[in-house]
Amino acid sequence: MKIAVPVANGRLCLHFGHCSQFVVHEVDTESKRTLKREYLTPPAHEPGVLPRWLHEQGVNAVIAGGMGQRAQDLFAQNGIQVIVGAPDGDPDTIVAAYLSGTLEAGDNVCDH
Repeated sequence: MKIAVPVANGRLCLHFGHCSQFVVHEVDTESKRTLKREYLTPPAHEPGVLPRWLHEQGVNAVIAGGMGQRAQDLFAQNGIQVIVGAPDGDPDTIVAAYLSGTLEAGDNVCDH
């Protein structure tokens, strides 16, 4: 499984479309650990580009602070699960919490 976390300055970027990179964790869901981590620079942000691009990278899930409904729908069309409302923090910690079932997602910080 591959989980993408949008980041800026090494931390979760609360506004999905404003991230400078994605940290993509290839994880083993049985052992609940990261097998491989890579930082990817996305193409220029335009509607529909990031869901398609992340699908091409083999991503299965995206953990974000906030994301508009249209983007969430486009991810769903690409077979990618979206978790919104993740707290600001270190992407490794966020992915570990997701894998252990302890990630506490709050409100979606995007309203568009």
